[in-house]
Amino acid sequence: MTERAPLSRKLSAIAESATLKVDAKAKALKAEGKPVVSYAAGEPDFATPQFIVDAAAEALANPANYRYTPAAGLPELREAIAAKTLRDSGLEVSPSQVIVTNGGKQSVYQAFQAVVNPGDEVLLPAPYWTTYPEAIRLADGTPVEVFAGADQDYKVTVDQLEAARTERTTVLVFVSPSNPTGSVYSPEETKAIAAWALEHGIWIVSDEIYQNLTYPSTGSGTRVKATSVVEAVPEVAGQTILVNGVAKTYAMTGWRVGWMVGPADAIKIAGNLQSHLTSNVNNVAQRAAIAALNGPQTEAEQMREAFDRRRRLIVSELSKIDGLVVPNPTGAFYVYPDVQGLLGRTWGGVTPTTSLELADLILDQAEVAVVPGEAFGPSGYIRMSYALGDDQLFEGVQRLQRLFAS
Repeated sequence: MTERAPLSRKLSAIAESATLKVDAKAKALKAEGKPVVSYAAGEPDFATPQFIVDAAAEALANPANYRYTPAAGLPELREAIAAKTLRDSGLEVSPSQVIVTNGGKQSVYQAFQAVVNPGDEVLLPAPYWTTYPEAIRLADGTPVEVFAGADQDYKVTVDQLEAARTERTTVLVFVSPSNPTGSVYSPEETKAIAAWALEHGIWIVSDEIYQNLTYPSTGSGTRVKATSVVEAVPEVAGQTILVNGVAKTYAMTGWRVGWMVGPADAIKIAGNLQSHLTSNVNNVAQRAAIAALNGPQTEAEQMREAFDRRRRLIVSELSKIDGLVVPNPTGAFYVYPDVQGLLGRTWGGVTPTTSLELADLILDQAEVAVVPGEAFGPSGYIRMSYALGDDQLFEGVQRLQRLFAS
């Protein structure tokens, strides 16, 4: 009998999401009764604001929401997204330039599918979110890492990008505020990078899902602004796809509503893909997203203020550990310590030489889950989300302080 034909080589080469893998392991240990504190998942611990939930409940009573709706999204939601894009990214777009997707991940996937051709090189500043390189490969592109360490606040420069550019470079990934580092590019840095991309005809896929979660750079001063590339250099809008969603700002990770905004021709082909891939996003969730974007922002601001408080706490406490370098994040809800000073030293009878080994040691000996830097680029770093309760956050850091006490 002839052997079965092989599975897809492309999909077989794709790695599981490292952040979800660590989070799943932490949850499994908790289910066994272990008192694990997990900093793994990028998920707010707050409940979705009640007025958003009420909008979804109201939508359940309307039979129109039980039917197929336009694959690109409900017209009212696309209008709300266009208004948000103008408000927060400084770009005026038609609702026809918006596609509503099943979460931000689908918008990232479709963006690369729309602008990457086989053999294209995509410049990927590192540290990067673990999904980007896999989504690039799924589009038959080649991710080209451009690394910036803690000494650069994890932000790449135009000179670094130019050094990595070749005749095959067609796309740049730009993320500010950053997952995993929490770094925010200044308006001047953003403008320089956008102008460089414009000069060389390079597409920008700009992930703005954390754009509303920014904080003061020092003390209680004015919070920094996450300047969009299309606001910094309006002319670059013709070669930029913005991806975004309601997940982080409104504590709606499980509602799965994201979107992409871009030039009409790119949005058209991405819309054609979605019409075959998933069709429309859940209508009840779309109605909830309309309420989130158009409704009062009071609770979203309260969540942001809580993240800011936690950010200051975790940076202060982690900085007390000898061997850690802890840049001050000004966006998102992550801290990304440089842990190279802890490697090669013996802790509890174990001598880790990589951040992957260090993360295993921390989970085994302190029952604290962190994501190793290998998930986001080079070894030597860990990502810790501070989107968890205040008590758990402080408890976990105290465990690390005890583990690494000299």
